[in-house]
Amino acid sequence: MLISLNADKDSFKEVKFKSGLNILLAERTKESTKKDSRNGLGKTSMIEIIHFLTGGNITQTLKKSELEDWTFTLNLKLNGKEYSISRNTKNQKFVIIKGDCSDWVIFPEKDDKGNQIMSNTNWKNILGVLMFGMQKEYPDYKYSPTFRSCFAYFARLDEKGGFLSHDTQYKQQKEWDIQLSNSYLLGLDWTYASKWQILKDRKKILNQLKTEAESGILRDMHGSIGELEAEKIRLENDVNIQQEQLTNFKVHPQYDKIESDANRITKLIHEHVNENINDKNLLENYKDSLANEKEANSDHIEKVYGEAGILIPNLIKKKLDDVKKFHETIVVNRKDFLNSELSEIQARITNRQSEIRNLSEKRTEMLNILRKHKALDEYTALQQRNTQMISELEDIKRKIDNLKKFEDGKSNLKVDLELIQQKARISLDERKVVKEQAIKLFNQNSQKLYNSPGILSIDVTSTGYKFGVDIKREGSHGVKNMKIYCYDLMRMQLLSKWKNSPGFLIHDSIIFADVDERQIALALELGQRESLANNFQYICTFNSDNVPIKDFSDDFKFEDHIILKLTDSDEKGGLFGCRFN
Repeated sequence: MLISLNADKDSFKEVKFKSGLNILLAERTKESTKKDSRNGLGKTSMIEIIHFLTGGNITQTLKKSELEDWTFTLNLKLNGKEYSISRNTKNQKFVIIKGDCSDWVIFPEKDDKGNQIMSNTNWKNILGVLMFGMQKEYPDYKYSPTFRSCFAYFARLDEKGGFLSHDTQYKQQKEWDIQLSNSYLLGLDWTYASKWQILKDRKKILNQLKTEAESGILRDMHGSIGELEAEKIRLENDVNIQQEQLTNFKVHPQYDKIESDANRITKLIHEHVNENINDKNLLENYKDSLANEKEANSDHIEKVYGEAGILIPNLIKKKLDDVKKFHETIVVNRKDFLNSELSEIQARITNRQSEIRNLSEKRTEMLNILRKHKALDEYTALQQRNTQMISELEDIKRKIDNLKKFEDGKSNLKVDLELIQQKARISLDERKVVKEQAIKLFNQNSQKLYNSPGILSIDVTSTGYKFGVDIKREGSHGVKNMKIYCYDLMRMQLLSKWKNSPGFLIHDSIIFADVDERQIALALELGQRESLANNFQYICTFNSDNVPIKDFSDDFKFEDHIILKLTDSDEKGGLFGCRFN
């Protein structure tokens, strides 16, 4: 429950709160725009300051240079104890606390002036405990209720999109936070909203993996299990064959030298064979020459001369005998030479043939070694290929495993989503009393505004909790805002019966925009009655030219509920007592 709001500047107009209905009224004396009517005098700024003092981020208004180094103070009652909370616009990281904090789960520290101070983070955690009965933290849950998210439903800000829907308080509010905060504030089991979001995260990851696999980014997720299984069988067979080859592989330490020697011997054998061929050809020529060699014969000369009738003188005969003897000597010498050459050539051929046989035997021995053994580099190459194929096989196995996990993940996700939906329905049925009470209160609130009951539906769907509201009032203006009003009031009515509660509900004047004057009057009167009956404060801001004076009940005195009037008659008439751009 709020007691007062002030600042360390004399120009600031202190706001003193009371029980029941509290109206901060802005009186218009000058013609102004619709935007000015909402923000010109500081009505909304009051709500922003309350947010600031309850751990919220500083707003654009409070960031203005004219408000630099201002200290705002909120006096309030928490769990029956009064506290004074101060926070400076320049030094926002901590708050100064006055009051008994001995039973708090987090204790303030002392500054050099003896003030009790607390970091803004710890202050928010303490407020969650004191206002909403939250735990200091929820280590077992990735998604859990937070004070700031829940508190924003009790002091909606239009600039944050707080009046867009009954179950949201922020324009970009996440679905999990909407479900979690609303279920917590209605007394439902919020842990299901947390678990739902974990499953949604899993689904998002699976969908992302699928998309990336289809685009080729993830190799391990590409292909079908059937195709990969077939490839795995082929690789396993190839690996087994290579393993057997490696097992039977014999490496000779001098394989390369033996291979080189075998090649050298082969070359030498070829050279010997070629040389023998040449010598054999030469041998045949020499044999032919020897066979054709003729003896010298002078009788032929004498016969020729006799046929010619010429007698050869004795002297010439003697010379012919000498020539014959000389020729015979030459023939004998030539035959001796040819026989000698034939013997030498035959010897060379015979020697080479013997050498060829010896070399062939050596080469055969070497080739046998090469056939039975392998070179080390060949073994290394085979081993590297085997290692590569084993790696490919492991890669295939990993792909199959990942795909199976992916498919199992999708199947398990469907099962888990179905199970959590069933459990959440059971939990909702177990909280039937709380659910029916919320529905009843919303229906009653809407009926008091429109003479017909509205509809609040609390359902469990495949995506989580759903909180639907409807007021069947065709033709009426501002029905959407009145849905928010009835929903917020219902939530405050519920919380006021619990041990922990903020003790107040704040609505900016925007909630009454475009609403029929009769419904505005009924809403203010309903807020007055229910806040007194349930011991909480209903605080709202209003523009004087929108007050439906003629539509109030006779016993409702609007003026009695005004806690502060702001005016545009001069620069000091606003909340801050000064005007700024």
